[in-house]
Amino acid sequence: MKHSKFRRARFQQADSQPDHERRRLLRFGVAALAAAALSRQTWAESALVVSPERTLAFYNTHTGERLKITYWEAGQYIGVALGQIDHVLRDHLANETREIAPKLLDMLCALNSRLDSREAFHVISGYRSNRTNAYLRANSTGVADNSLHTVGQAIDIRLPGRDLRSLRQAAVALQGGGVGFYPKSDFIHVDVGRVRYW
Repeated sequence: MKHSKFRRARFQQADSQPDHERRRLLRFGVAALAAAALSRQTWAESALVVSPERTLAFYNTHTGERLKITYWEAGQYIGVALGQIDHVLRDHLANETREIAPKLLDMLCALNSRLDSREAFHVISGYRSNRTNAYLRANSTGVADNSLHTVGQAIDIRLPGRDLRSLRQAAVALQGGGVGFYPKSDFIHVDVGRVRYW
């Protein structure tokens, strides 16, 4: 009887060890996934966390307009400043504006920080209406049908004082969304959609 109890106890202990090990590995795996998700989630914040304000400068290559403005201060976005950015990044062909995603602005700010640049981004394309996007798609290559430009989540840029490859590498390193490389047209595309490169 005692021998039988001793054997059952040994078997239970042997069975519980793999369960304990599996639980420990599972907890480790969940923690690792959470850390990875957090690092992806805070790509912009980590670059901007020490900044008391966020300022961007733009030069619209089509309209000649320039804007340098602080769009985030004291822990919040500044509505009037966001409106001015929306205007400069408007669809100049249709003369239509749309709200530009603040996350896209944060990505540009983080890009400036990474490159230690205070130059104005030269904007080739910001917001595009569906009509303008369809026109460009019919008359050129590389224009997506459901472009993130049409929802204010993408921008095509170059940056004075930085070669295009360095700009692309810095944007890719942020892991904040899509990055397209167009050396023949001298710009890169950045967006805050899923992470992908072309």
